[in-house]
Amino acid sequence: MLIALISDVHSNLEALKAVWREVKGADAILCMGDLVGYGASPNEVVEFIKREMEKRVFLCVRGNHDNAVAFGLDWGFNPYAREAVRWHQRVMTIENLEFLRRLPVRGLFTDDAGRSYLLIHGSPRAPLDEYLFPWLPEGEFRAVLSYIRQDDLLVGHTHVPMLKLIDGRRIINPGGVGQPRDGDPRAAYAIIDTEKEPPENVEFHRVEYDVDSAAERIMKAGLPEFLARRLYEGY
Repeated sequence: MLIALISDVHSNLEALKAVWREVKGADAILCMGDLVGYGASPNEVVEFIKREMEKRVFLCVRGNHDNAVAFGLDWGFNPYAREAVRWHQRVMTIENLEFLRRLPVRGLFTDDAGRSYLLIHGSPRAPLDEYLFPWLPEGEFRAVLSYIRQDDLLVGHTHVPMLKLIDGRRIINPGGVGQPRDGDPRAAYAIIDTEKEPPENVEFHRVEYDVDSAAERIMKAGLPEFLARRLYEGY
């Protein structure tokens, strides 16, 4: 069984399509949230995801930007993110906003080998907001895993790929599809191959996409130029 892990699309249709060409043959797609925010194609991204969810095993949880756009909760966001959230609220259809509202905060998945996963955007302690960066002390990851019973924890939010192995359990972040922040501007995703033994059965991948088109959309929408420039920098 091949399980594709994606997260943090952030309204970047070009990046999503590039990743999709790589993962569309997977047996299951698990998405750790933030379909929208920052980018200029929120309706297109949500409609793409909705279509694919009807065709295959596809689980997606709600991210903090999904939550902010869906419910108008933009407090605590930086000025660029806040401006993008308010723009999203103006341009998104009622149907797509309702889709974001219905996304669960947590998701559960069990693979064909019996290994269980909890999907969450941030962490079990703060599902929408906590950042689990790779450089945190091991004690932090142990504390996070104490909140869950599943074998593995799948997260997003940081836009930084990560694999942490703690006593046979894993915390996995596939990185950001639409706005990487690890210095590599290519879209990120991960694949779990259940025919191989964990923890070695997780592979991280990068794929180039049309950054120029994604950045141009942001500029034409009147969103902050910073949001376009950062796509070239991978941060």
